[in-house]
Amino acid sequence: MSSHFMTVKQTAEHLNMSVQWVYREAPKAGLVPYQFGRGRNAKLQFKVAEVQAWVKQQRMSGG
Repeated sequence: MSSHFMTVKQTAEHLNMSVQWVYREAPKAGLVPYQFGRGRNAKLQFKVAEVQAWVKQQRMSGG
């Protein structure tokens, strides 16, 4: 089974949020990126399954 990752831009589109929000707020909100590479060439990516699980946790309870 392979792990599927999304770029920051794909993650932002998936969440209907801005790229800036993903860089600044997502880690604070508990959505932690993976870093591939070092320095200026480093790429941040998010695991699809973790993004989907995080979205489910954001659901507000109605009651």
